[in-house]
Amino acid sequence: MESHGVGVADAVARLHERVEAASLRSGRPPGGVTLMAAVKTRSIQEILSVLQAGITTLGENRVQEGLSHLEQLADLPRSSFRLHFIGRLQTNKAKKALQAFDSIDGVDSDRLAETLSSLTEASGRVREVMLEVNLGEESQKGGIEPGAAEALADRVYRLPGLTLTGLMGVSPYDPLPEASRPFYRSLSALFSRMRRAHPDPGAFRHLSMGMSHDFEVAVEEGATLIRVGQALFGPRRTP
Repeated sequence: MESHGVGVADAVARLHERVEAASLRSGRPPGGVTLMAAVKTRSIQEILSVLQAGITTLGENRVQEGLSHLEQLADLPRSSFRLHFIGRLQTNKAKKALQAFDSIDGVDSDRLAETLSSLTEASGRVREVMLEVNLGEESQKGGIEPGAAEALADRVYRLPGLTLTGLMGVSPYDPLPEASRPFYRSLSALFSRMRRAHPDPGAFRHLSMGMSHDFEVAVEEGATLIRVGQALFGPRRTP
């Protein structure tokens, strides 16, 4: 386990170097991008290793797996890390998700947003959410179509109990990172329009895009949050 931790620490250091280089190439100041460890199927030892290496934002794709990981991390101060739900959330799992996650990053419908709003309002808590945009309009993926995103954002922004902090998007997969650029550029432009329309300091501060194979392109196009798994841990295990 110790050698694995050293490997993850080295991977984190390399990621930071690549992120800073991409920021400089695009004229952005350093320090403006948060690394999120995508921990789907990862062991608790792997998760602890990224926390020990300084990554404090974790992304989970499944509610039950996230609850299990959270239980296994119970000895850590809950304020020492943030847990984001980055998968496709069914409304019947919304209540459990709100119990575990600091942010729900995959809101893509009025129904889900209204369900989350009702649950948070009833609990007296405010929860951060992000809209997921289906950049390639791929039927097998979640996310609102780009053309409908601004209208949904306007509605979510006004719902009680929710703070709309930004947008998340996944480019259609292509092994060539450069193929993601037009999709990320489009999402960045959409993000800028929404931020101008909703200048509240708490809103639209996160642009979550870019994964292990194309995060440098995403950073060059304005990402403030990147989701990396294989670049930290190696190939994903089959669950």
